[in-house]
Amino acid sequence: MFSPVSLDVSAAIKTLVLTLDLLGTFVFALSGAVAGVRRRLDLFGVLVLSFVAANSGGIVRDVLIGATPPSAIRDWRYLAVSLLAGVLIFFWYPRIKRLQSPVLIFDAAGLALFCVAGAQKALVFGLDPVMAALLGMLTGVGGGVARDVLLSEIPAVLRSDIYAVAALAGAAVMVTGDALGVPGTASACAGAALCFGLRLAAIKLDWHLPVAHASLKAAEDAAKAEGRNER
Repeated sequence: MFSPVSLDVSAAIKTLVLTLDLLGTFVFALSGAVAGVRRRLDLFGVLVLSFVAANSGGIVRDVLIGATPPSAIRDWRYLAVSLLAGVLIFFWYPRIKRLQSPVLIFDAAGLALFCVAGAQKALVFGLDPVMAALLGMLTGVGGGVARDVLLSEIPAVLRSDIYAVAALAGAAVMVTGDALGVPGTASACAGAALCFGLRLAAIKLDWHLPVAHASLKAAEDAAKAEGRNER
């Protein structure tokens, strides 16, 4: 028999996950819509891009943990929030444009919210802390990857930018706080703040992960040599 206290805690965790999810959905939808407007898409294209950017990561997360059908399809609020963000950007873009690098700011905010929301939901479904952190990272980067692919751009997560690493760090704070018994709201705020700060610092200070040092000429020479050997 469950006690009223345990039921209250469970309800609070579910509310926290839903709140983080919807906030992340909104800001990622903003980033997708801004990118769509910059590419001069029509209203339908902007709305499609806002929905895809906002919900791809959450859909992948829910499918992997067995929470089917995914929340983005089951709950009308996800669609409503995504479309609202798309409409706001489509008609109010001149004002949003005044912000410095709005796509990057919205994307960093969405990444921060989704990485902690994904990790928290994975914990609720019984995943161990390591896998929950990885799933949180996947949730955070999924929307940005889908947005960039639709716009024929190389996803940020595949470049040397501090992107997936920031999401993993934020998710790790979330699961560590849960393991130590820290209240979920405090852990989520700390993880989101760390992820957001790392992402913005990487953008401003031009932080990058290590890349291969082989020159283009060396790579071309190696390819030519391989071709000669095959002959």
